[in-house]
Amino acid sequence: MTATTPTTASTEVVELAPSYAIPIVLALAALPIALLQVWIGAVMGLFGLFLMFQTVTLRLRLTETALDVYRSETLIRRFPYADWQNWVIFWDGFPVLFYFREVKSIHFLPILFDPKALRTALEKRIGH
Repeated sequence: MTATTPTTASTEVVELAPSYAIPIVLALAALPIALLQVWIGAVMGLFGLFLMFQTVTLRLRLTETALDVYRSETLIRRFPYADWQNWVIFWDGFPVLFYFREVKSIHFLPILFDPKALRTALEKRIGH
């Protein structure tokens, strides 16, 4: 689910709803793995908990000009679309990774938000 808030008559900001799929899958898969290999299960479980924390605290907002990353209500990073060269959401059946390349850097983000809303918003704003 996405929440949209009109900011002006012609622009809207889309805030992506969180998706807990990846953190839950990692945390649940860590339990049987821990029975076989304690350290691998522990690392996997901790990573799942870390991603759960990130899912709860981070929000992506897509404006008309940039992808903004917020922690609570504090803007922590802005990625202007004008600097983007390419973007891809990996694995349609179970999206796990969002990749985008800017002029000077590349970024990989785990899918901790609604991938369908992300795809729709990016296609509307910058195409594919």
